[in-house]
Amino acid sequence: MSELGQSVDGTVTTKVPARLDRLPWSRWHWMIVIGLGTVWILDGLEVTIVGNMASRLSEEGSGLDISSGQVTGLAAALYVAGACTGALFFGWLTDRFGRKKLFLVTLAVYLAATAMTALSFSTWWFFLFRFLTGFGIGGEYAAINSAIDELIPSKYRGRVDLIINGSYWLGAVGGALLSVVALNTDILPIDIGWRVSFALGVVLGLVILVVRRHVPESPRWMFIHGKEEEAEKLVGDVEREVEREIGRPLPEAGKAITIKQRHSVGFVTIAKTLFRAYPQRAVLGLALFIGQAFLYNAITFGFGAILVTFFDVGTGSTGYFFAVIALGNFFGPLLLGRLFDTWGRRPMIAGTYLLSGALLFVTAWMFGQGWLTATTMTACWCVVLFFASAGASSAYLTVSEIFPMETRAMAIAFFYAVGTAAGGISGPLIFSELTESGNPGDTVLAFCIGAALMVAGGLVAVFFAVAAEGRSLEDIATPLSAQAAAEQAGGGGSPAARGPASGPRPPASPV
Repeated sequence: MSELGQSVDGTVTTKVPARLDRLPWSRWHWMIVIGLGTVWILDGLEVTIVGNMASRLSEEGSGLDISSGQVTGLAAALYVAGACTGALFFGWLTDRFGRKKLFLVTLAVYLAATAMTALSFSTWWFFLFRFLTGFGIGGEYAAINSAIDELIPSKYRGRVDLIINGSYWLGAVGGALLSVVALNTDILPIDIGWRVSFALGVVLGLVILVVRRHVPESPRWMFIHGKEEEAEKLVGDVEREVEREIGRPLPEAGKAITIKQRHSVGFVTIAKTLFRAYPQRAVLGLALFIGQAFLYNAITFGFGAILVTFFDVGTGSTGYFFAVIALGNFFGPLLLGRLFDTWGRRPMIAGTYLLSGALLFVTAWMFGQGWLTATTMTACWCVVLFFASAGASSAYLTVSEIFPMETRAMAIAFFYAVGTAAGGISGPLIFSELTESGNPGDTVLAFCIGAALMVAGGLVAVFFAVAAEGRSLEDIATPLSAQAAAEQAGGGGSPAARGPASGPRPPASPV
């Protein structure tokens, strides 16, 4: 089924993207989802365990001379700083050296750092390896999202991406329930329980690493970087496997694309592509990431303090409430994800952002009136986050599909880093005093700040969101290598190299 055409000037014509997009769902796709997508469970497990164990780590006899404030403050900030740094560092390497090399390296970094965290004997050791754990997780976001979007058929890309990103909350459920057990000194000694929790994360990561070794490199990355024959062979093998599974020949692939191969893209080119060629898309990415970061911090950062301070919930019981909220977060992308592929990106992205923001405003008003209990407050949070989680997951989907392939991992890394820094650094600074003051008016203000920024993100999506549903990645944003091939051909290029939004040069403001 090879459709490869090559010339001596470094240009290649291929149908690899079209052949990947026309594949029906198969066991091969499940292998990709399990091998790559499960890392978000690890992230949710990590963050939740540390947050819920802050009080236990600060107790005498835990094995660490550390305060609860240091765990939720400095250690959390270092984890966020590591995630931002890792995303940018590994994002650049992912675009340069390939998806597979980096999604193996980043998971290895995470595993090593988490294992070392479990062995912490001093605060400086704990802080160092919290930073390095975040460093690995941040790199995972860039490497994994780019690989998933390039391997999953366009028909399913939206729902798969949303559900995978939403699986973070399955890890949060596990972390919340695991912390309940680990905090029980009748089961585990005070200096052992928290170490066992981190060690279980290592075991889960090792299982994922074994599965991930069988996930292939992205054929889209391969044919751009001079590995067109390997890309053709890989896609051909997958096609034969799928045909045996479904028992019939695959339909004819769509149009070919002509590209000029390149091995790297400089930071200046990446910056120009994101902000000069696609300014409205860049604004969209920033709005979506910052909006969801502040909404989540408005709720989750002071979650335990709100339950304890205003509803007299015991510190050992907050994990149960958080597990319920986390399940609401997971069911949002799970149940709404398909609509992002059928109803479309713009109505669903804008709708989930606007609705979750509006519902948080209502929750803030009801809380301020004193109408809520711990149970009804948790129910309100569940409803808000059901929609917010689908919206937040769509932010990762959006920035991974609306920019040219050569900049994909770096684009994901940049917007993730900005959003994570805004939520993980500015968020705690703003919300910690508000949610822990004991004044209901301060907590209402915290909710309103998060809700307002989420609504702002939704309004930006109304005007700037891209109708990417069912479209090839190359059709949404022409690869820089295809633009170079068209320019080399005299500005015209092969018609097959261009989609509706493509051409020798990207339009000034493509939306």
